Amino acid sequence: MKKIIVAAAMLAVSAGSASAADMAAKMYKKAPPIVAFDPWDIAFGSAIMSNYVFRGITQSNGQKGSVAAYFEPRYNITKDVQLYAGVAGESISFTNRAAMELDGYFGIRPTWGAAAFDFGFWYYGYPGGQCIDGVVGGGGVCPIGSNVAAPAFNVMKKNVSFYEGYAKLNYTFNDYFTLGGNAFYSPNFLNTGADGTYASITGKVTAPSTWFGSTGIGSYVSGEFGRQWLGTSDAFYGTAFTNPGFAGPFPGGIKYADYNTWNIGIGFTYKVFTLDLRYSDTNLSKGDCNAFTSDFTASGAGNITAINPGGAGSNWCGATGIVKLSADLTAMTNLK
Repeated sequence: MKKIIVAAAMLAVSAGSASAADMAAKMYKKAPPIVAFDPWDIAFGSAIMSNYVFRGITQSNGQKGSVAAYFEPRYNITKDVQLYAGVAGESISFTNRAAMELDGYFGIRPTWGAAAFDFGFWYYGYPGGQCIDGVVGGGGVCPIGSNVAAPAFNVMKKNVSFYEGYAKLNYTFNDYFTLGGNAFYSPNFLNTGADGTYASITGKVTAPSTWFGSTGIGSYVSGEFGRQWLGTSDAFYGTAFTNPGFAGPFPGGIKYADYNTWNIGIGFTYKVFTLDLRYSDTNLSKGDCNAFTSDFTASGAGNITAINPGGAGSNWCGATGIVKLSADLTAMTNLK
């Protein structure tokens, strides 16, 4: 969104005497007028991507593809303080049969010089879920007659919706380089009973506009390195099995593995469109990934960890490439 600069100047005359030479040397100019701005705006957009990856973990069952859209009304209290609220949606593929993520969020974005802050809350909703039991015919952790997550026989709650509070900072050094930091916290991540804290640093280098001449095409390179800390689940995800060489069993819940995630990519922009090509990865093992995600496609028996006694492994947390085409508009800029 265009940044509107509001300027004001004040003229002051010192109290006390001044010589004629002093008066002649002072160059007083008329103060520039205050520029009005429209406080209301609306941002909206959509995207199609080869893989919906959230903090290094696929939400769309690997390379199954996903579509997304958002709508965000904004109100500028001043030129440097913006309030916003929005809704967003993405297609997903979860073990509990949920096929859609429906989000709501709100916050405030103060700007101080080159530093842009963002504080808010985000609600992640996953409608359409079912309670998934690892016991054929139900009777385990879900009611009789519940579904089975074959072939992995993992379990998952019907409702995995949750919320987070967040704080972000993005500092623009010049026209070509920005650096950012983010922090998120949820007391009940994915409704597992475990708290979750995520922190990351981001960077972006934008190429000079002259690189592509007068075509209007822009480009950038960006990346992120983050760490997700996770607490202990409730009994729904606990395990009654004991593994040789590991402590256990954990019938009251399992301590999920903390992990690092990173991504790097290159993007091309043209008017309101962006084509982003990205590589993403984590350091989660296949066994710990299976325990955390309840991946219904997990397989094998050799990925035993303290929290994954069955040994099935998941590829949902591994290295992947992502191709994303998006369009982003604002009413005051693109619809005038």
